[in-house]
Amino acid sequence: MSPLTDSDRLIERIDALLPQTQCTQCGYAGCEPYARAIVHEAAPINRCPPGGQAGVVRLAELLQQPAPALDTSRGETRARHVARIDPQLCIGCTKCITACPLDAIIGAPKRMHTVIDALCSGCDLCVPACPVDCITMDPGAPAWSQADIALARIRHRRRAERLVRERQDDQVRLAGLAVAKLAALAEEPDDPATARKRAVVEAAIRRARERLAGSQT
Repeated sequence: MSPLTDSDRLIERIDALLPQTQCTQCGYAGCEPYARAIVHEAAPINRCPPGGQAGVVRLAELLQQPAPALDTSRGETRARHVARIDPQLCIGCTKCITACPLDAIIGAPKRMHTVIDALCSGCDLCVPACPVDCITMDPGAPAWSQADIALARIRHRRRAERLVRERQDDQVRLAGLAVAKLAALAEEPDDPATARKRAVVEAAIRRARERLAGSQT
């Protein structure tokens, strides 16, 4: 593992000040990408509605710059909400599970899903993902403690790491299927049609291996 640079350390400190809702209202894919954009792209520090004006002030103090007003075009600051799934309407499509950045929704395909209240950041990302509009946001959730925020940060990173592993496993599986198909083609007549099939499969194997190598760098 490469040693942390000064930029890396600053990104860590900025990320630790963000609310870890992972809501993407800032225009980035989560709190850490927003922290990286602040450091590397000079992104404005006032684009986090969940953090509110108090969050802007904390970032300004860290970065030793004036604190601008919160950019309310990104959304309004509100008390923490928690997602609620209507069991009468849920069809078990798993789209909300895929959309949740903190693995706060559990369930199986074609089975009703459930929200783990303590883990839900109220990011709203599951709401547009639901094809049957069975998710609402309950405003009665207690505010997160600093320990809750730190746990959410860890959970989000672990989820990202898991998704990378799953993509790698899927690429290995597909490459294995392609190799098996290529072996089966060796038993077919050596004619132009088989040659075309073999070329397609060989190209697929090369692409799979290239993607796998790229994901491991």
